[in-house]
Amino acid sequence: MSDYPQILGVYSLLIDAEIGSGGTQSKHENVTYWYARQLSSEDFEIQPLNAHHVPSGVRSVLTKMDFLKQYTPEPTYYKLHTVPALETLARKIKMGEEAFADGNLDEAESQFIKALMVDDKNIDANYNLGEVYSEKKDFVKLKKVLNTLLGLDEAFTIEHRQKFNQFGISLRKNGHYDESIRYYEKSLEIVKSDENVYFNLARVFFEKGLNESCVINLEKALNINPEFIEAQKFLKYCQKPA
Repeated sequence: MSDYPQILGVYSLLIDAEIGSGGTQSKHENVTYWYARQLSSEDFEIQPLNAHHVPSGVRSVLTKMDFLKQYTPEPTYYKLHTVPALETLARKIKMGEEAFADGNLDEAESQFIKALMVDDKNIDANYNLGEVYSEKKDFVKLKKVLNTLLGLDEAFTIEHRQKFNQFGISLRKNGHYDESIRYYEKSLEIVKSDENVYFNLARVFFEKGLNESCVINLEKALNINPEFIEAQKFLKYCQKPA
């Protein structure tokens, strides 16, 4: 089993910037802080810290040489600021998930919103809040969360597959069919070879009464995985004479 990725902590990046012009020009040192992970022996991932000291935003991958040349470890900053902030964020998400499991949707909503105040791009918190609004059938708020998730490519990666599946099921189960279609089609833009997404998309089209689109997606699922038993059975049912 691989030891990667490994959390390295917080690193700083120092950039010399020139401000002003002509005789008033001067140099200014700009320091930014980044959350770093080692993905392999040669690849390092960096992600900027937000105002609350937690990693948020676009991740970038650097070679080992570039990372070591440009970034400086900040263990004290990591211990004093980022670790406590991440623990607070994780605690709010856990409290929200426990409240959701108990059926207390208002408390769950409150905790997830608090988590998003720390990191508005946090994928787990957005997925969880979306589930709350799906259960509440609050279409306006659900659409806002869905738009946020559709703008976060990382939300559709393997790392977040469990939350991805839970949210997709919640959308379909609560009758948000058009939103489900947008959601699964976005996923297929990022990972085109997932037979389960095509299968789930077929189920949404079936429930909308769009049998032709359902069949097309089942066939795509089976092109990827011909041994997909559930898709075989579903396709056979859809093609059964009326």
